[in-house]
Amino acid sequence: MAGIMSNFITIGHLSRKLEIPSSTIRYWESFFNEIWKPYRSKGGQRRYCKTDIDFVKRIATLSQDMPLREVKRILVQEVSSTTDNFDWNGKVVLVTGGTGSFGKAFIKKLLKEHKPAAIRIYSRDELKQFQIQQEINDTRLRYQIGDVRDYHRLLKATYGVDVIIHAAAMKQVPMCEYNPFEAVKTNIIGTKNLIDAALANNVPRVIGLSTDKAVNPANLYGATKLCAEKMLVQANVYSGPRPTRFSCVRYGNVMASRGSVIPLFIEQRQNGCITITDPRMSRFWLTLSEAVDFVMRATAFMHGGEIFVPRIPSMKIMDLAKAIAPECEPKIIGIRPGEKIHEILINETEARDTFSTENMFIIHSRLKKDNGRYRGLKLESVPEDFVYTSNTNDRWLSVDELKAILKRENIL
Repeated sequence: MAGIMSNFITIGHLSRKLEIPSSTIRYWESFFNEIWKPYRSKGGQRRYCKTDIDFVKRIATLSQDMPLREVKRILVQEVSSTTDNFDWNGKVVLVTGGTGSFGKAFIKKLLKEHKPAAIRIYSRDELKQFQIQQEINDTRLRYQIGDVRDYHRLLKATYGVDVIIHAAAMKQVPMCEYNPFEAVKTNIIGTKNLIDAALANNVPRVIGLSTDKAVNPANLYGATKLCAEKMLVQANVYSGPRPTRFSCVRYGNVMASRGSVIPLFIEQRQNGCITITDPRMSRFWLTLSEAVDFVMRATAFMHGGEIFVPRIPSMKIMDLAKAIAPECEPKIIGIRPGEKIHEILINETEARDTFSTENMFIIHSRLKKDNGRYRGLKLESVPEDFVYTSNTNDRWLSVDELKAILKRENIL
């Protein structure tokens, strides 16, 4: 609790800081009690964090030009609805696993299209940090060497952060199967450490990256990501009066990401033979840029407790092989331990809490009753027996479409 309380200020300090009488702040707290409840110490004393300070500033600014009733109407609308135009400008963003394929693409897009105050790249890979530093010359980047297994390092890295994108993980199925304790330490304990650090530092938004393998997991990697999802959703209960909110995104395979099958096929085609574990296999598929766009959109919409799932196409592994190496003879080598024939993004049990939009599904948390209000989104319940699997998907990529995407993404 000491670490948490050190980030709060008293009402007297807030009054002096903003030059607003303490009595006015107390009245505003009572008037806006439906949407604003500052933290209280065990003795009942008010304590204010960065989000509270910003909220009081907003009230003060609006109340200069309009009555409090109108200010309340505006703020209730702002709080109860999250717009798709989340303002990344001026934000401090932390990306765990920031040197990975996703992290690098996310950082580039954020720098190109927005004006964040700073982006903290958190990873244990010194070489890749150096490579990004050589490739991207931007003074807003902060290079932080650290492991998500190290809580105290995360506590320092998350101080003063507005948004956390949690991408750090052990992701290779065979590697996780062979090194189960290490996968648990990174994917489960690492996520717990991140949650604790975010709560201690009152980080407003935390979004974790998950995978289709977390649904009905058949391997240790999927099982650890399922645990990570559950912990992130449950963390909204622990946040209590704090401003911190947690959500997840869950999607399928990312084209040409580190360790994906595409680089393997490209390398193998030089030998005239590519290896396929099972010719029946299908997978959900999206590009790296699509994954980044979706994570940014989910970060904008999140209330806390949701799992966001994109509507993405499926592809057959044999079609992918034909798109990359049509002249090669496929060699069937048999399914690997923990590998599925088809993947699933939403199972039947989750269907009762799932809503659909044109471009995504949103799985609501039963632990959090106030999610589900999203401005500009028309939500529809899915059937009770709904499942979202790669082999029953209504969107498919043909060989020609796969080839066109691979060329567009400069993979082929």
